[in-house]
Amino acid sequence: MKSLTLLIFCCMMAACLSAGIPDSSDTKLVSPAEAPSDDGVFVKRDEASTLVRQKRAGAVTAADLSLTQLESLREVCEANLACEDMMDTSGIIAAYTAYYGPIPY
Repeated sequence: MKSLTLLIFCCMMAACLSAGIPDSSDTKLVSPAEAPSDDGVFVKRDEASTLVRQKRAGAVTAADLSLTQLESLREVCEANLACEDMMDTSGIIAAYTAYYGPIPY
């Protein structure tokens, strides 16, 4: 098993190294003025805050759930000891979301 892993690793290294070596005909120096710009990487502050607000607005709170739904989440979380410990410190919604993903209702 170790030899197979080592063989795969060596093949990947050889492929990466051979792909990174440019041919002499492909070599071209690019000045900083001709280099592509990264203008599309940054987002304006107001657009970013709008996106974050929308994401927060979709979050589920304990007030949104009935007592039956909360009890159902609690029973699922009690089956996992780590989830149960987190439930005691951070709350049922945070613990369930951390261990089982988004709340289904």
